[in-house]
Amino acid sequence: LNLPTSATMMYGHLETVSERIEHLVRIRELQAEKPEGSYGFITFIPWPFQDEGTVLSKKHGIKSTYNPPDYIRLIAVSRIMLNNITNLQSSLLTVGKEVAMLSLHSGANDLGSIMIEENVVSAAGSNNRFDAGEIQNIIREAGLNPVRRNQKYESYYS
Repeated sequence: LNLPTSATMMYGHLETVSERIEHLVRIRELQAEKPEGSYGFITFIPWPFQDEGTVLSKKHGIKSTYNPPDYIRLIAVSRIMLNNITNLQSSLLTVGKEVAMLSLHSGANDLGSIMIEENVVSAAGSNNRFDAGEIQNIIREAGLNPVRRNQKYESYYS
């Protein structure tokens, strides 16, 4: 079908660090198998488990193990391991402004896009919402220049 898509990894619930690495290896291997000239994965997005109101939390008592230093390490390791995926998105929606800014200096090259309607992560307790101007200011505050892009990561200027 040659559709551009993203690879994601929700982590910080039941898995071990070894399983996180195995997940990255499998994504890298799958990307290597894509037909030449096709899009495959155009970005990788790791995002921490948000436990508020989830079945894992309510019924099984599983809480998020998210902490900012681990997220920054995961971004850095992902940039090294996923050398066949050009873009690495920091999950501004789940990690917030400060951690997202640090991730831009740790391997991420994207903070995602504005969310017109987002229900999954917000239902699990994340209250980080940003409009386009706020995202651009966060990038500038991190010492970088924001660039608008479309879903294929093609830059454009308005």
